[in-house]
Amino acid sequence: MNNINWNEEVAKRKDELIEETQRFLEIESVLSEKEGKQTAPFGEGIEQSLQFLLHKGKSDGFVVKNVDHYAGHIEYGDGNELVGVLCHVDVVPAGDGWTSPPFSAEIRDGKIYARGAMDDKGPTMAAYYALKIVKELGLPLSKRVRIIIGTDEESEWRCVDHYFKKEEMPTIGFAPDADFPIIYAEKGIGDIEFKYELIETKEENETIKLQEFASGQRLNMVPDYAKAILQSKSDTNSIVEAFEKYVKKHSLIGKVEVEERKVEFEIKGVSAHAMEPNNGVNAGHHLTSFLTMLNLDSNGEAFLGFIENNLSHDSRGGKLNISYTDDITGDLTVNTGLIHYQASQGGKIGVNIRFPVTCKVEDVEHQLTKVALHNQFVLSKYNVSPPHHVAKDHPLIQTLQKVYEEQTGEEAKLLSIGGGTYARSLEAGVAFGPLFPGREDVAHQKDEYIYIEDLLKATAIYAQAIYELAK
Repeated sequence: MNNINWNEEVAKRKDELIEETQRFLEIESVLSEKEGKQTAPFGEGIEQSLQFLLHKGKSDGFVVKNVDHYAGHIEYGDGNELVGVLCHVDVVPAGDGWTSPPFSAEIRDGKIYARGAMDDKGPTMAAYYALKIVKELGLPLSKRVRIIIGTDEESEWRCVDHYFKKEEMPTIGFAPDADFPIIYAEKGIGDIEFKYELIETKEENETIKLQEFASGQRLNMVPDYAKAILQSKSDTNSIVEAFEKYVKKHSLIGKVEVEERKVEFEIKGVSAHAMEPNNGVNAGHHLTSFLTMLNLDSNGEAFLGFIENNLSHDSRGGKLNISYTDDITGDLTVNTGLIHYQASQGGKIGVNIRFPVTCKVEDVEHQLTKVALHNQFVLSKYNVSPPHHVAKDHPLIQTLQKVYEEQTGEEAKLLSIGGGTYARSLEAGVAFGPLFPGREDVAHQKDEYIYIEDLLKATAIYAQAIYELAK
């Protein structure tokens, strides 16, 4: 059975694979809890994507199951042991500035452009067709293979939490949701919130009052937009001039509007994945840096001052005194993903921290609590998914290295990442593709795409990997 030409098998199904990937990407599967209901807990778009795959699996003769609309699976094979392929159908919000509509799945220059093309709907379709090839070739397996479909990976992972309460845990598996060759170590991921309660002040002394501030949609994205509104009792011309000067100095796109004594600011930054905040330009940080130069009211000053002194333009936690690094996964990183403030309600700051494998997360919590209290804030949330690491000599790693090297002729180096994949849900799970070495990582960015050539190549690799792990 070792003489199967996996690339040839993929080529036979090329047109169908591309068309189905496009259809899948056209579904706007962004989290929408406002419209969430029992049959679509994370919104209609995500539910539609889940059903798309499950219906496809059923019509192709797989065993399929919908687990309370939180997750689902597509299964093939016999045996007591289970091999898991962990995918997700939800995508991050599209954001602005796309060349073609983000859910049009347009093909240009050999690439499919869409939100989710790389993370994770393109690779999910590659994994599906990989299993379909194994099934259609009638290859004998001694284990069952299950594609597990998550629906809330880009947010709180409620899908897999719910799924594994009801369904068995695979013995081994991979997530097609990161980089090739193999990611054997993933940083811990913490979603942290600082809360600011308003303090009573004497309003008459205040010349410039911060009315509201808003930046960011998700903790795991660098915010590319920030907006603030001030009420000023003094001359607004000098404020406008200072803003224009700041924006020019930092090569930013900014806008300022004055209506009577109300001044409204907007700054555009560059979105990026939170695992490396330095790949983006944090619009919230920049608007904070500008506003803290003004003589703000005491609540506005305390709120924005906390951001400026502890978070702004520092992705490594130096200002918070939590910087850390190790040889396996590198630096601890900090991303200020959300800033919300209302003059009548107070404010909150949402931060995403990525912890190296050997970092003690409880030490970081202790330090952040201290920093918050010192600044009249409260550490109101500290949710951490611990780091994940599979030993280099594990049979899973060795099998995937062999497959990758046979398919590509390249050395299957082991990598570590700051991102978190579903692989960490398994005791022995790794992230395996779809981004090939040398390709630009466009996940979570505008004009996200996948090369069709890479989609086909990944399908062949996944087909052989499924067969080798389950034969």
